[in-house]
Amino acid sequence: MRETWCEFMTRALYDPQRGYYTARVKTVGARGDFSTSATMSGHLARAIARWIIQQRRETGVCHVIEIGGGDGSLMAGVQRALGFWQRLKLRSYMVERSSILQSQQQSRLKGHVRAWFPTLEEALDHCGGRALIFHNELMDAFPVTVADWRPEVKRWQEVCLDWSDGQVRECHGELALDAASYAVLRTQPDNLQRVELGSDLHGWFKGWLPHWKSGAMLGIDYGDSLPKLYHRRPRGTLRGYLLQQRLEGHELYQNIGRQDLTADVNFTDVRAWLSENKCIELAFETQGQFMQRCGITKAPTLEAAQDAFRCLSVRMERGG
Repeated sequence: MRETWCEFMTRALYDPQRGYYTARVKTVGARGDFSTSATMSGHLARAIARWIIQQRRETGVCHVIEIGGGDGSLMAGVQRALGFWQRLKLRSYMVERSSILQSQQQSRLKGHVRAWFPTLEEALDHCGGRALIFHNELMDAFPVTVADWRPEVKRWQEVCLDWSDGQVRECHGELALDAASYAVLRTQPDNLQRVELGSDLHGWFKGWLPHWKSGAMLGIDYGDSLPKLYHRRPRGTLRGYLLQQRLEGHELYQNIGRQDLTADVNFTDVRAWLSENKCIELAFETQGQFMQRCGITKAPTLEAAQDAFRCLSVRMERGG
């Protein structure tokens, strides 16, 4: 069997019977395969709550949507930080495609969240297109197309996988993606370079952005802009997590469906996609800078993460 890396990652993470997120993930945090900044401290939740309050005052939008909220820890912290009177002014919703995680969220957030939706399109339609949206470590969970720059042929080629008798061999095929949508494809490295292209993430944005009429969005994830993203990373940023252990290389093809797979977010592309869809960028900063701007000045347990994570906030004023 031959498949692209994106097809393999989709199968490993989202196969209905054997996918990691759809069937195998138990929880996040100390007992799970990975931890998020939301499970490590309540400081981030307080910063997001202050961001929501500010955006509600400036936009008049009272619907709040979290996408991919894990076990519900972040939304629970946000609700606590908002306080009783602010919660009265807001209506909160969750978007979650994993039935396992949705069950955990419903147990934790009963009485604080009005409804759950499988897609952001449905949540936005329910809110009349007016919403304050936030997500933490969501964009890195989308399957990626993997490409290699091969100096001997002077072009980018897609990484594919050949499976035979339970063994896997990497091979190459023609890359069909449009270079206009992916900034790194317009470069020509001097040496062999592997990169990840957010093809599924791009399609996700194109799917729901037409449903969004007004409000603001805050996206928090690990990653960077070009060229920093791949500085001294000739093998790219792909990795897996199993029982808090980081896996790379050939280990990614083992334990299929039992480990998380992820790659850093290319914020150069994400910012361009949002701009093309009439989003107004408010800020692009490190998580530490975002938290300081929100008045959270002491978060010692997150100092390392604050440097690795980026926060992108945009506003939509489409009207109508």
